[in-house]
Amino acid sequence: MQPVPISIVRGFETILEKRRIPVTQRANYKKWLRYFWDFCAKYPVPEARSDQVRLFIDKLREKKQPPFQQNQAAHAISLYFQMQHRGEIQDADRHTSPGSEAEADPSVPFYTELPQVREESLPLPEAILFPDQGPEQAQSTSVVVAQAQRQAWRRWEDGYALTSGSPQWDKLIAELASEIKTRHYSRKTLKTYAHWSRRFQGFLKNKPPGSVSSKDVKEYLTYLAVQCRVSASTQNQAFNALLFLFRHALKRDFGDFKDVPRAKKSKYIPVVLSRKEIDTVLKHLQSPYDLVVKLLYGCGLRLFECLQLRVKDFNLEARILTVHGKGKKDRTVPLPETIVPELTAQIELVKKVHDEDLRAGYAGVFLDDRLEKKYPSAAKDFVWQWFFPQKTLTQVSSTQELRRYHLHETHVQGALYEAVRRARLTKRVTSHTFRHSFATHLLQANYDIRTIQELLGHSDVKTTMIYTHCIPSKTAKEAKSPLDF
Repeated sequence: MQPVPISIVRGFETILEKRRIPVTQRANYKKWLRYFWDFCAKYPVPEARSDQVRLFIDKLREKKQPPFQQNQAAHAISLYFQMQHRGEIQDADRHTSPGSEAEADPSVPFYTELPQVREESLPLPEAILFPDQGPEQAQSTSVVVAQAQRQAWRRWEDGYALTSGSPQWDKLIAELASEIKTRHYSRKTLKTYAHWSRRFQGFLKNKPPGSVSSKDVKEYLTYLAVQCRVSASTQNQAFNALLFLFRHALKRDFGDFKDVPRAKKSKYIPVVLSRKEIDTVLKHLQSPYDLVVKLLYGCGLRLFECLQLRVKDFNLEARILTVHGKGKKDRTVPLPETIVPELTAQIELVKKVHDEDLRAGYAGVFLDDRLEKKYPSAAKDFVWQWFFPQKTLTQVSSTQELRRYHLHETHVQGALYEAVRRARLTKRVTSHTFRHSFATHLLQANYDIRTIQELLGHSDVKTTMIYTHCIPSKTAKEAKSPLDF
């Protein structure tokens, strides 16, 4: 059996202690971790963590493991992923994956494609169904879970629960999903709105949707602010989700907003890096992550915009990049001259990968919506290939086809986290920080605010105006503190 490094075992024991896992169950949790490592060593598993866990649970199901042990194993692997994400492993083994050697490239994290790694990631069924329940409701919830008689891994789609203990609410969530998909909103919007609707359902203890009123929403938002102490943006996000639920799923008027508490958002000033700091971070990144960061900063892209680029989006002769932005809004931005050789080399690499995939008989890349039906050969055409392809192929469960997805955002986030840590910067840096730096540096170079707005793809110039707070104002007489007079 594949041994688990001792530092990882110690880190796992630490997180079991922090999560207050009963002492009598900790041996079982460590057993599932050991089995998971052995499973990843014996079988060819995908890079996506969600797929790794799904295949592992399927294997346990084949071995006739009872449902409660499958859920316990899933929870154990969830804690293991959290341990990696939060850095509770010693640096020497931070990037050691199951089935790999201990000495791994620190710039290439093995963990991928679990959309959000939080305490509620891969939870037990009780947390899946009713995240806002109180302790007094736990016993009744367990009964509902037992009566459901469904595997947890069969209840999820697009990151939200499809079924619960209330068929009425399940029907309402399905209607909510249909309304969002009809409007071609993003999957993240669907996931977020469905998530808040499920939490609202748990707060109401499965109260029939037909009797839900705006008073219930007010009580829930007050509960989030007072009891849960959520931030202003989280509270407003919940309000917007429930407003959409009322208007488009329940088909009812929300009523007067005056009595509904709305949090006032705090004034946020973005974190901006200097050119020297950006160059320092780039020194600690390896390919393809360094090129990703160069595009984020050099073109002012959002992370998803960068990772979803295809070969056809690059016009190297005209030095123009076509970006498919937020809200299905396209824009063009100039390509930096300094990285054109790297972009050309990356396209050659994509050609090589594409030729190998064609010889292997793969089904092509993933395409948006019904594009493949309109253009049947597009999935295998070179121009439609991802500019940053994932290292491994993904198997489509419904058709058993092998397709290639683009590099997942957690790859970049993990590599960037390590690069910033090694650079020893004193600022909190995320992938979006480079977009902030792009806009601020253009403003410092005396570009007008309207040009920057178009390059960033902002609908309202007010959004772009936030960057005016990131640079010092220069007047005829520089302002000084009265203490210095």
